[in-house]
Formats: sequence, C-alpha cells, structure tokens
Amino acid sequence: MNRRHFFALAMAANIVLPSAALAQAKFPNRPITLVVPSSPGGSTDFTARLIAEPLSRALGQPVVVDNRAGASGNIGNTLVARAKPDGYTLLVAYSGYQVGNPHLFKKAGWDPIKDFAPVAMLTRAPQVLAASMNVPANTLGELIAYAKANPGKLNYASSGNGSIQHIAGELFKQLTGTFITHIPYRGAGPAVQDLLGGQVDLFFTTPASVVSHIKAGKLKGLAVSSADRLTALPQVPTANEAGLKGFALDSWFALYAPAGTPPEIVAQLNAEIAKILANPDAKKKAEDAGTAVETMTPAQLGEYTRKELDAWGKVIKNANITAD
Repeated sequence: MNRRHFFALAMAANIVLPSAALAQAKFPNRPITLVVPSSPGGSTDFTARLIAEPLSRALGQPVVVDNRAGASGNIGNTLVARAKPDGYTLLVAYSGYQVGNPHLFKKAGWDPIKDFAPVAMLTRAPQVLAASMNVPANTLGELIAYAKANPGKLNYASSGNGSIQHIAGELFKQLTGTFITHIPYRGAGPAVQDLLGGQVDLFFTTPASVVSHIKAGKLKGLAVSSADRLTALPQVPTANEAGLKGFALDSWFALYAPAGTPPEIVAQLNAEIAKILANPDAKKKAEDAGTAVETMTPAQLGEYTRKELDAWGKVIKNANITAD
C-alpha cells in the first residue's frame, strides 16, 4: 500500500468512525419498554398508557407497555432494577409498591433508593371506596352500620398484601371498629372484575379503576379519601363529609429507570414527560379518570421518594400490616 492510499483510508476512517459512534450513542434508537408491575386495568396501567403514545411520538420510537404482575409488584420492580441502565427499560411505579414493599418484605429483591434512578412524577390519586351492587348499603354510614352488625360477613379486595388498598382497608377497620376480611389480588384489574361480579364486596382503590363502572351504575361509590369531591365523581362524598374523620390516603405514580442510567437520558425523558403532562388533553384524560397530573424534576422525585419511604414505614408499622 503506497502512502497516498494509506492517507486516503485514514481520512475515511476519521470521517466514518465518529459518525458511527454518534449514531450508536443517539437515544433512543430502538423501542422503549414501560414495565407496569400490575395487571392491565388498574391505575398504574392507566398512567403508563397515558404517557406511552405521546412519548413514542416525541421520541420517534415505539413505547411499549409491559404488564408484569405478581408478588405485590416485586416481579416488575425486580425486572427493572436488574435491567441494563440505558433508558430502554423503565418502571411505571405505584407508590404502594415503591415505598410500601420495602417495609413489608424482608427480601423484596430490589431497593427503592439504591436500585432506581428517579425520572419523573406522573399522576396522583385519592382512594375511592367502591362497593358491589350486592352490598346492602348505599351510603358510607349504612355500610359501617351493616359491618358492625355483621362482623366478618363483608370482605374487601386489594391489589396485594401490603398495597395501599390493603392499608386503606385496615385503616378503615381501625377507624370504624369493624371486622372485614381482606382478599388480596394480583393487581386492580382482577379485583374490579370480581367486584363487578359480586365475588368480593368492597374495594378501596384509585379512581381510574372504577370511575366508569360507578358512572354506569355497575358499582356503588360510597366515599373518596380526598379533601374535596372529585370532578369525575361529583355525587360521591368525601369520607369526611360522610362522617368518617381521618380517612385520607393518596396514591402516586412515577417513572424510574435502573440506577446508573446516564443523567442526560434521564433529563431528556423528564423534559419530554413534562411537555406531555402539560398538554390539556393529558390533563383532561387524567381528570376524567379521577386522577391529577403532577410534575417533578428527577432531583425532586428522588427527595420525595425518600420522604414517602419514611412516612409510609410509619403508617405500616402503626397499622400493624404485614405482607403475610
């Protein structure tokens, strides 16, 4: 090879190699997966689908929702905690799992602080007390009176042992002095189906899971845990209005990446999510489902996660709730 050919090849390499490296580094250049640690049909699933399509349009790549239910959220959370930290596998987290499970399981398989990089807050929702049409009560007062007169006859569903629905049910029992049997499910979707079918009597859950059924007259909405009535369910009183003081619980849903995900990818995702949640269409969809969009920077979400982890630890301990 003469010197002329050598320099020609060297110049070509200098042009091609950086371009290839740049293309490889560009994010995203393939589909992104949003892991939902519960079954389809619940509020976590709703939140994931609220952002999936607009995020796909913004990033120019498919964004796929992957439901990985089981073990009270630990299956889905573990999957993301162990995923490659490249921004292509993300967790749509439910607060009951993210900050509750660490206090309920000795070996959850993941750590909410060490194993995840906070990306963005998404939505927040109160709890709705929904009842099967078979329950002989049309108000919260009637339900409490019936439960007191018939201890153990009623049951309530949750998304799993230690979930916020479980905590809500136990808090309700403590505040009312009633005994209602707990029946854990693998997510809100299956619980709602059995509630509709009358196999279970009550369900404390986020509005997105039951709003349409209450509006259709297929379930009874007895109370909401928020300070004010929901726009989506204006006929349903707050627990305080219905005479049950101290029943106030919120759930929140947020996006996390595996720990070690490059900060620039986290920042890019956070910026796109903020634009999506600022869109009036996203806000209306959330409001119609009884939830509210909420944004935070990654740093704010990280600090909030730590505070909630501590706060829910105290709630779980005081309520004597276990994952068994």
